[in-house]
Amino acid sequence: MSAVRRVFPHPITSVLLVVVWLLLQQSLSPGHLLLGAVLGIVIPLFTRRFWPERIRVARPLVVLRFIVVVLWDILAANFSVARLALGPASGIQPGFVRLPVDLDSDFALTVLASTVSLTPGTVSAEVTADRAELIIHYLACDDEAELVRSVKQRYEAPLKEIFAC
Repeated sequence: MSAVRRVFPHPITSVLLVVVWLLLQQSLSPGHLLLGAVLGIVIPLFTRRFWPERIRVARPLVVLRFIVVVLWDILAANFSVARLALGPASGIQPGFVRLPVDLDSDFALTVLASTVSLTPGTVSAEVTADRAELIIHYLACDDEAELVRSVKQRYEAPLKEIFAC
C-alpha cells in the first residue's frame, strides 16, 4: 500500500467530508479549512476497516444522472406523501413488496436500500439472508408490479452500471 493510500484510504470520501464540513459551517476561514482537512483525513482512517471491499465506480457520469433521478424522485414523492397525509385516510394503504435484486456488490445493495429509504413513502425493511430480495414497505401503492419495475429501472439498473455488477 502506498504512503498516499495509507493517509487517504478513501480520497473521494475525504474530499466530500471537507466540502460538507465547509458547507455546514458556511465559512472558508483558515480554522474551518484546517478542521475540515483533519476530519477528511481522520474519519476515513478510523473507518477504513468497515470498508471491506474496494469501491470502484465504472461509469462516473451515470452517477450524476442517478443523483438527479433520485433528487427528482424525492421531490415528487414529498408532494405525494403530503397529499396522502393531508387527504382522507382511505388513500393510505400500506404494505410490503419483495424486490428481486440482481446486484453482486454489498455496497451497491446498500446504496439501493438507502435510496429506497430516502424516497418518502417507501422504506427498505429487510434484505433477505441470501441477498436475493429487498423487502420494501410502502405507504400507498396502486400497483406493486409497477413499484418493482420502477425501482429496478430507476435505481437498480444505474447502480449496476455505476458499480459494474
